[in-house]
Amino acid sequence: MGDTDITVLRLGHRPQRDKRITTHIALVARAFGASSIQISEKDAELEHTIRDVVDRFGGGFSIETGVNWKKIIRQWEGPVVHLTMYGEPLEDVAGDIAKGDILVVVGAEKVPGEVFKHADHNVSVGNQPHSEVAALALFLDRLTEAGWTRHQFEGRRIIVPTKKGKTVIDIEEGYLCNGDCLDVLKEAGCEQDVIKHSEVVTKLAVKMAEACKADVGLV
Repeated sequence: MGDTDITVLRLGHRPQRDKRITTHIALVARAFGASSIQISEKDAELEHTIRDVVDRFGGGFSIETGVNWKKIIRQWEGPVVHLTMYGEPLEDVAGDIAKGDILVVVGAEKVPGEVFKHADHNVSVGNQPHSEVAALALFLDRLTEAGWTRHQFEGRRIIVPTKKGKTVIDIEEGYLCNGDCLDVLKEAGCEQDVIKHSEVVTKLAVKMAEACKADVGLV
């Protein structure tokens, strides 16, 4: 769904009580394919937190708090999808949602009846009590056909998946050390002969760099 732009609208956020869960909703929205989140209540601290994540990990995700949610829903030109326990099953609706600019409404405990009325789709991600964070993640995964797994974020910090431990590349602080590089090769299933070859090439390249006074750390 490359021609689809997704905005998440969070209703009922209570800055003093819902800081953590609304933060998680914003993080899930960013990681699972949405381009922005709008929150009905003003929360400058939350804005700072999410913008800091975007700055460090990349992406064009944006956040705005203190918005007029009624105006947004009424004037939205694309599909409006409301996630709720009381809607149609996700598996029955996911394929019927039109492409384009999609507004996904995620409420808190009490959602005004107006939301149900104006939504093009009231979607139930299961009919049992659970977190709205889980509902949003499952919905976005289904809506984008798992497209979020193929998205590349170009940020200052990169997480390299590994079987054990963790490998983090901070672009501003420099490159991976030799040990971390070897660990990445091993985790990727690289053959031992290839790893040994890489070590030999590294040593030779360093000697050449030293001889010509190049940047040894970079090499």
